[in-house]
Amino acid sequence: MVFQFEPIGVIHSCFREKFGIPRQSGLVPAAKARLELFSSRIPPESLSGIESFSHLWVVFIFHKVLGLKKKPMVRPPRLGGNKRVGVFSTRSPFRPNPIGISVVEMEAVCIGPHETVIHIKGADLLDGTPVLDIKPYVGWSDIVEAPACGFASERPKPRLSVVFSKKALSQCMEREAFGAGNPKPLIEQVLELDPRPAYHHSRSAEASYRLKLIDFDLAWRVEGETAVVISLEPIKTASQDNPSTI
Repeated sequence: MVFQFEPIGVIHSCFREKFGIPRQSGLVPAAKARLELFSSRIPPESLSGIESFSHLWVVFIFHKVLGLKKKPMVRPPRLGGNKRVGVFSTRSPFRPNPIGISVVEMEAVCIGPHETVIHIKGADLLDGTPVLDIKPYVGWSDIVEAPACGFASERPKPRLSVVFSKKALSQCMEREAFGAGNPKPLIEQVLELDPRPAYHHSRSAEASYRLKLIDFDLAWRVEGETAVVISLEPIKTASQDNPSTI
């Protein structure tokens, strides 16, 4: 039996590439996104009553892995990227059906004459992610008391402290002054979780990286256990799917 689904909407996210996206929702509260629902498929009355809920389940497609080889065994970052486990014991995108789910906090629902948008935060969603469904999060039903969580038994703790160069601080202030918002909390929350691949964590030498957030290219380096933000420059090239080193 074959099922065919069409997206009901698309995510407009601060995450422009996979590198830097938190590995679970809610880890970066400053990560905001817009869920644009397709008006041709979703009439406004479909959202009647949704404003009374604080959180939503978002069911989506890992669209950047479509056409790639599926993996029955994967290496979770939580295990250092060295140990293989079955894909169904992880949340890896390389699944037989590349479907993901995330719990996000809903900030507002905006229904206009030309578009319907749900504003969310705490998102772990790539810009352009197709959305298949949304469902209200119900605390008394969706929370399981004292579950066994295998190798992911604890919420990840910050690995890096984050400091900003004078140039980076100035650029953050300039963005805020021009009404673009201060990206400093988002940058801090993303980098303190150390988005680098697990095999980079043991590197003793100073290393520099770039990742794309919102509309800027973030340059940063790691010095010991500190992430140093170097600069925020306008994005000049198309987003790349893999982490890049300078």
